[in-house]
Amino acid sequence: MRSCEPSPMTNKEKKDLKVLALFTSVYCKDHHIEEIKSLSGLPAQLSSLEKYPSCASCRDFLNYAIERRLNCPLEEKPVCKHCQVHCYRSDYREKVREIMRYSGKALIKRGRLDLLWHYLF
Repeated sequence: MRSCEPSPMTNKEKKDLKVLALFTSVYCKDHHIEEIKSLSGLPAQLSSLEKYPSCASCRDFLNYAIERRLNCPLEEKPVCKHCQVHCYRSDYREKVREIMRYSGKALIKRGRLDLLWHYLF
């Protein structure tokens, strides 16, 4: 994570990161058998993400994604899948697609219809 205190985040940015953390946690629980732990070392404004546990490799991915989101150079930050500037490495871009595809369907099947909008758009 960045060493200096990040600028205040909008509610939309916090929600996007919360959805990513939730989706990563769901994906990890269903695909990995490694030791699952909470995220740590997050900025204070993202402390709510600590309730989404994942394995070491998924935590590394999530920390990478959070860092990219916090350092996004665009003034109005779009949802990453609609962004013209791809700041994720290609392997992470594929990983986030896989996580979103799997977890979106899994959560909708479990009754989380509120995520249908995010999944489709």
